[in-house]
Amino acid sequence: MNQGQTDYAALAAATYLPATAKIVEIREMTARERYYRLELPQPLGHRPGQFAMVSVLGVGEAPISISCGPRDDNQLEMVIRNVGRLTRVIHGLKEGDTLGIRGPYGSGFDLDHFYGKDVVFIAGGLGLVPLRSLIIPVMAEPSRFGAVTLVSGCRNPAEELFREDLKQWSQVPGATVIRLVDATENMPWKFDVGLVIDPLPKLPLDPVKTVVAMCGPPVMYKFVLMTLQAKNLGPEQIFVDLERRMKCGVGKCGHCQMNHLYCCQDGPVFQLSRIGALKEALR
Repeated sequence: MNQGQTDYAALAAATYLPATAKIVEIREMTARERYYRLELPQPLGHRPGQFAMVSVLGVGEAPISISCGPRDDNQLEMVIRNVGRLTRVIHGLKEGDTLGIRGPYGSGFDLDHFYGKDVVFIAGGLGLVPLRSLIIPVMAEPSRFGAVTLVSGCRNPAEELFREDLKQWSQVPGATVIRLVDATENMPWKFDVGLVIDPLPKLPLDPVKTVVAMCGPPVMYKFVLMTLQAKNLGPEQIFVDLERRMKCGVGKCGHCQMNHLYCCQDGPVFQLSRIGALKEALR
């Protein structure tokens, strides 16, 4: 190959061929979710908010959110919910077994949008998993940000994710962590009861220097956005992680297409100003 020519074979291999990742740690988080720490041949080089395609040979593959912040080592963290054939097989694996990983894919969060700003995270249910990849670097350097607020909600106490992380983040200087459940369902719970939108009207948000990152079920977005707009936050200050029906990761299958945008390539993180006119985006 001549100097300056593109090695398309190498490019295709990096895009489409999975690397072999060893499972080095598994933790039960809830009845449906398990935490996996993986060891890759080399660092993945991901940004907050990106995802990877996870596969088991002979079974299939699926897009899975990356749940750790950017790392210099070859470790990768994910939380996988048991919802189908592939994830059922993954839940049957043990430490020492392997998975296929290709990626990272997607746009992710750009930390430059958050430096020097008051940051509000809004996580509903499984939305805390991808948001954690951004929360970790923000909480690690609180002096580079203003006030940090995390509102994390789930259905009941048994479904809360990353309990130890939430406890540690609540002790970070300048950080406020609000933990909610829809209902206690007769389980022990010492925090708030309600929806993630309930605390928002009372938050002292400065419309000049506040940015918001949110991820959760689609039904959450409409009401959260109404509240934020009532506090005079503009669409350029709000970032939404959609996690929407992605399948191939490379913009070929069309499953995640929204008009002219592909969630797997243009997202899954979008500035609201970019998708506000697309009715199907937040449904």
